[in-house]
Amino acid sequence: MNQPIVFVSGSKGGVGKSLTAMAVLDYLTTEHRYVRLLEADTTNPDVWKSYRRTVEGEVASLDDVDGWISLINTCDANPFKALVINTPARNNDAVHRHGAILLESLKELARPLVTLWVINRQRDSLELLKSYMETMTTGVVHIIRNGYFGAENKFELYQSSSMPETIAQQGGKSLFLPDLADRVTDELYSRRITLAEAAQQFKLGDRVELQRWRASVRDMLTQAGI
Repeated sequence: MNQPIVFVSGSKGGVGKSLTAMAVLDYLTTEHRYVRLLEADTTNPDVWKSYRRTVEGEVASLDDVDGWISLINTCDANPFKALVINTPARNNDAVHRHGAILLESLKELARPLVTLWVINRQRDSLELLKSYMETMTTGVVHIIRNGYFGAENKFELYQSSSMPETIAQQGGKSLFLPDLADRVTDELYSRRITLAEAAQQFKLGDRVELQRWRASVRDMLTQAGI
């Protein structure tokens, strides 16, 4: 089996997709895996701006069919590189129109499709997830409850829904992304550097906080089997 295609999604803005994508890139590179980034958030390509110097990749739209064809060709040409795709808020519309192109290619690509669906505590996160899963019927979906919006027990709408059981039945996990101090995330986005660079360059207190967070994220992604 070749390296995975990792969709970081949530199909709405402000849930923490970019930070999650950076965490995945950090984890994979720390594990000495070959990685490629596809930054599909062409409006706010924050992940690409931070990682373009250290990770091979490009900014490319998935809004039309040509983008999905290019995505598949990239996967085919780089079978031993994990492909991390940071998606824009509008991604569900494109998935409904063109996602079948990817699904029909997965067998020949011999690559697993893994979706990390980042949620906040609002109902629309779950409604968009249900819509996504109705279209992307192949692959594993893991839920990322973003700790920025509160502790695990605050995600009551998700926990009380049928979705955790549905996710588990399909081989996915309900994961928790710990909160990272605002001052650290603000500095990351301001300086446009990688997490590994930040762990070397930030002030001591900020580095300690970042290293705590990176260790927790490593445990989370290890659970997901990425």
